[in-house]
Amino acid sequence: MSDTQTLIDSRPPSVATLFIDRVAATPDGEAYRYPVPPASGQGPDAWKSLTWAEAATRVYAVAAGLISLGVRPEERVALASSTRVEWILVDLGVMCAGAATTTVYPSTNTEESAFILADSESRVLIAEDAAQLAKAREARAELPHLRHVVVIDPAGAEPAKGDPEGWLLTLAELEARGAEHLAKNPDVITERVSAITSDQLATLIYTSGTTGRPKGVRLPHDNWSYMAKATVATGMINADDVQYLWLPLAHVFGKVLTSGQIEVGHVTAVDGRVDKIIENLPLVRPTYMAAVPRIFEKVYNGVASKARAGGGAKYKIFQWAAGVGREYARVSQDNFRRTGRASAPLGLRTKHRIADALVFAKIREAFGGQLRACISGSAALAPDIGFFFAGAGINILEGYGLTESSAASFVNRGESYRTGTVGKPLPGTEVRIADDGEILLRGPGIMEGYHQLPEKTAEVLEPDGWFHTGDIGELSQDGYLRITDRKKDLIKTSGGKYIAPAEVEGQFKAVCPFVSNILVHGADRNFCTALIALDEPTVLGWAKENGLGGRSYAEVVASPKTVELIAGYVERLNEGLQRWQTIKKFRLLPRDLDIEHGELTPSLKLKRPVVEREYKGLIEEMYEGSREA
Repeated sequence: MSDTQTLIDSRPPSVATLFIDRVAATPDGEAYRYPVPPASGQGPDAWKSLTWAEAATRVYAVAAGLISLGVRPEERVALASSTRVEWILVDLGVMCAGAATTTVYPSTNTEESAFILADSESRVLIAEDAAQLAKAREARAELPHLRHVVVIDPAGAEPAKGDPEGWLLTLAELEARGAEHLAKNPDVITERVSAITSDQLATLIYTSGTTGRPKGVRLPHDNWSYMAKATVATGMINADDVQYLWLPLAHVFGKVLTSGQIEVGHVTAVDGRVDKIIENLPLVRPTYMAAVPRIFEKVYNGVASKARAGGGAKYKIFQWAAGVGREYARVSQDNFRRTGRASAPLGLRTKHRIADALVFAKIREAFGGQLRACISGSAALAPDIGFFFAGAGINILEGYGLTESSAASFVNRGESYRTGTVGKPLPGTEVRIADDGEILLRGPGIMEGYHQLPEKTAEVLEPDGWFHTGDIGELSQDGYLRITDRKKDLIKTSGGKYIAPAEVEGQFKAVCPFVSNILVHGADRNFCTALIALDEPTVLGWAKENGLGGRSYAEVVASPKTVELIAGYVERLNEGLQRWQTIKKFRLLPRDLDIEHGELTPSLKLKRPVVEREYKGLIEEMYEGSREA
């Protein structure tokens, strides 16, 4: 048996056990860094640290506090908060109490929050602030199981008339209560953790879904113990790493990152404020970080926009460097595939050195100068953007998984990564491609099933453990997976041709530096069209240089000049497509798509039915009078 297989097979029943072991092994090692805004509200944040022992003090106090409130094993504790160090400490506290965390995005509206809390039968809600408390208070009549709300940031979160006695606590009060309980029952945490079985529920994550009510995905403790061991077994992370963690921890992707960190014991800097990423990177100087493709697209568009603003000569240098970087990355990866060594011809190496000095070194410095790799997931990254960053010395390792598979089923690793693929399966995960191209998975990361939905579970999970992902993909002979589209998102034109819209959309994002979101439409139509939303800072920068300065975003996108600009990029896109894939008409949207309007999921995936319904008028307009076209 290989060392990797032994590592996975010998996993403990829970991450709670791994956490206790980590604290015992490196109590004085740095575990977490987190920002503390200045009291005045002015000036830079101060960053503080927690050692593993200090983190454990708080984790065990949270766990004991929950136990003192009567929370029993597998009972749900909901957590509605943005990404912050308290999220991790509370989640670990829930696990050490033997309970299960129900994750809730802070952006979730009152109605859906109430549904999640009710469906999960959550006994306690850990709410980030007064805004999250208000949602629970408004829906309290629908939540008979909810006994307590614990607020992390107490500002403005005052008891209200009608609150049951003891219903509202602060996190500080919960921890103080837990410390008191521990003093009287010093073995309570050890007893709870040692009683956890691998099949016991640890996490209930509700899929954001593109249609209908979200489904609660039941992920037992063994899923996370396996993920901790399997991600480390890939060799992607080590004890000397510094991770920058800003992804939503309510999302399954973030949960994997916290599990692997506990296994190896490296430092994680935690700050979920997306508007602070650029500012934080030079301060944190991470060696790795995870993100969704939209972040890399934004960085690429921002770099291109800055170069364009610097004048024609500067922009030409950027375009030249970008082309050299992409070619260098492609050639290096091809050679590694053939020979096991990433190499390029002397002439290309020379050009790349010049491009690096002129452009790429500055990009790496903006990322903190220590970044070894980025992990990308949740949606497909346009290969041209992946090759650009690879050429810049920032390897974007795409991975693949779903909430139902604990997020990480495939991942690229080290020098063997291949842009345009999601890599190879994690050790211990099996894959099969069905006759219709659907990806099937089996292994220790697969969910137990959907919460209280046996019929929905049976639709996707076979009795022998094979899970139907709903994604279409291709496996190379040496095991690399390429995702082509969601099975349900494949478009069949009225001419009988199948089109993968995500593939076309990804190509356009690589071609057009102004795009933010794009939806390709064409099901049962005789040609394809597109709804395009532009990146506001980038297009307003262009507008200022082209006689449209001072106008709003909506006014800029309505301008014939802007339509002509984007039409040029659509033509470039069409040059590389099959005839039936080409975009015959498009419309620019009056605003960008966003989470608030329900058009994107919290992980920034496009909700196609929502967008198509909202902009039905624009879609129909593009097909008017063209039935025979």
